[in-house]
Amino acid sequence: MSNIELNKFANALRNRRTVHEFKPQTPPLESITTAIELARWAPNHHRSEPWHFYLLDKITADKISDLNADILRATKGEKIAEIKRKRWLEMPGWLVVSCANSEDSLRAREDYAACACAVQNMSLYLWEAGIGTKWTTGAITRDPRFFDIVGMDYSAVSVVGLFWYGYPASIPTQHRKPTEEIISHVVADAVPATS
Repeated sequence: MSNIELNKFANALRNRRTVHEFKPQTPPLESITTAIELARWAPNHHRSEPWHFYLLDKITADKISDLNADILRATKGEKIAEIKRKRWLEMPGWLVVSCANSEDSLRAREDYAACACAVQNMSLYLWEAGIGTKWTTGAITRDPRFFDIVGMDYSAVSVVGLFWYGYPASIPTQHRKPTEEIISHVVADAVPATS
């Protein structure tokens, strides 16, 4: 790989952002399915491939928007519920990613990590295609009614996230800690003696 290609790849990793505001048009389905095809190449322990992707149509998205408003209405009141409902109804594309449940806590942790890697693959491809995403894990993603709307088995899977996608109307800026603050060099004082 040339330095130019490496720099382009590094820029994709560095510049991808969570998008909060989208243009109204929905990206082509082909772009989304290609992103999902690439997502499945994420590392996953024992090749468990614990993920599943649900592409939602407008009717399903509207049902989820209504359910979210009902949940918020009970806890935050009518005004907040309607503000959120209106905002959610404007989201151009909807996708849910689930992870297979496991009774083995270590396996469950490994599988969730694999799903997060898959989501990153998907998000990076979409970003390079000019499509932004927003990943949410709000209370609705743990509500059994959400599972019913999407057609997921509440006892068999957990929701990794509800994703909105579309062409960014604006791209937020971000900062990260300096690299030297997150690296610790571990160097042994002496080589242990061998017997």
